[in-house]
Amino acid sequence: MSYAVVKGSSYVLMHTPDMIMHNGTTQTTEKQSNPNSEYLQKLPNHLRSYEAVVSYPPNQVYIGKLKPEELRNYDMPWYDKEVEGADRYGKFGEIMPQAEFIGLLKIVDAFDLVMLEKSFTSKVKEELKKHPLMKESLVAKLKEGDDIEEINKAIKEFHAEAIYHDNELVGCVKRAHEIDSNLNAHIMYENLVVKASGVLAFLHLLDKNNIEASAIDYVIECSEEACGDMNQRGGGNFAKSIAEMAEAVNATGSDTRGFCAAPTHALIEAAALVKAGVYENVVIVAGGATAKLGMNGKDHVKKDMPILEDIIGGFAVLVSKNDGINPVLRTDLLGRHTVGTGSSPQAVITSLITAPLDRGGLKITDIDKYSVEMQNPDVTKPAGAGDVPEANYKMIAALGVKRGDLDRKDVATFGEKHGMPGWAPTQGHIPSGVPYIGHAREAFLNKEINRAMIVGKGSLFLGRMTNQFDGVSIVMEQNNGQGEATVGISEGDVKNMIAEAMRNFATHLLEE
Repeated sequence: MSYAVVKGSSYVLMHTPDMIMHNGTTQTTEKQSNPNSEYLQKLPNHLRSYEAVVSYPPNQVYIGKLKPEELRNYDMPWYDKEVEGADRYGKFGEIMPQAEFIGLLKIVDAFDLVMLEKSFTSKVKEELKKHPLMKESLVAKLKEGDDIEEINKAIKEFHAEAIYHDNELVGCVKRAHEIDSNLNAHIMYENLVVKASGVLAFLHLLDKNNIEASAIDYVIECSEEACGDMNQRGGGNFAKSIAEMAEAVNATGSDTRGFCAAPTHALIEAAALVKAGVYENVVIVAGGATAKLGMNGKDHVKKDMPILEDIIGGFAVLVSKNDGINPVLRTDLLGRHTVGTGSSPQAVITSLITAPLDRGGLKITDIDKYSVEMQNPDVTKPAGAGDVPEANYKMIAALGVKRGDLDRKDVATFGEKHGMPGWAPTQGHIPSGVPYIGHAREAFLNKEINRAMIVGKGSLFLGRMTNQFDGVSIVMEQNNGQGEATVGISEGDVKNMIAEAMRNFATHLLEE
């Protein structure tokens, strides 16, 4: 079978300022341990407006209005810069305001767990009716809303999780079971956010790439959350629930988990399934995580910055059989951080970068663009984590010098030539490799690049089951235009080889 191709992608952001205070782990733990802290008192004064979030340069890159390289036109820090002509919608997706996203939580709610106040519901309905992707059948799921008294009762007496907008109570998420902690209101809220953001990404994937939902065969959801009950805490299935909302009636699916590396694992799985002929069209999709909102907020407030982690992220990618046009996924050029790899930077880069290149007879400089951990340095540098993409590019360049692929004088410019500034939100799984897939596909179709490498890294030790690090990578390559022509030895080549062997055998018999 031939290599699978990336046939489309989508990227969405949801501005959720009220969820920072009420759902972000940094803030909720601070409330428990130090409820009168200076940080919590100052935080509300460091929240951005929706307009500021839309005009923020990295966000415009994420939804496809700017190319990653164009971030270099803006001096850092970026949080006080604006993109002229910034728009809610980009070629890959959109930046959705909080009120509409709260409405979407109710739309995707299959068990009537979300209660929204009547007047709020009415306003959100009108807004969502204008949304290009919200069909009448979806908007109708908002119903008429609930009385605020009933919402307050659910919160006070039945442990529902409150939903706020503009610092006012507008609804709640009810618990799904009286004693099962895996179905409590807080976790149901988190899971509905994953589902809603994944659904929005899926809908944009279909719309932006003119794909029929019925053509999707399989869905792989690869966020960092897990849904289940007391008998199977991470049983799933986000994938099928998202496919259902998008009316992908011919699809089945499953969830893949691997912390930050999961999306790249999922990309490889999708490519393998398509290449093997198991499925023709596979979507990988991931919703966002409320837990990561305001994760580095203390450092941002300390430095008198706005809270930049005020957005939920999501994405979707369609992997399909070779059409002779779209970039191929080289499943023979995979990097793997194995159990025996080790955790030193050199060992990690060797396993993920140079090992797959060696199998293809390629140099480090043969990859036009490396998409590593594309963390936004505006977020990470004030928190003491430095410029993560830049650090990765320096390590790759250093190894290139050691291998003889790169002159020492070219190390300083390697990141500019073969990398990009980071622009992805710190949503855990979102930054690791996959934010570039959409931009890469555009660059391939425009004949701007020949090869790119998508690198996913993960921290398995966070689950307290192992101290192991994790990572995988895959090379994307320009399509040679042969479509379904087989990879490697063709049927004709095999026949010629057999014929040649038979002739040699016959000659040998005659000689005897």
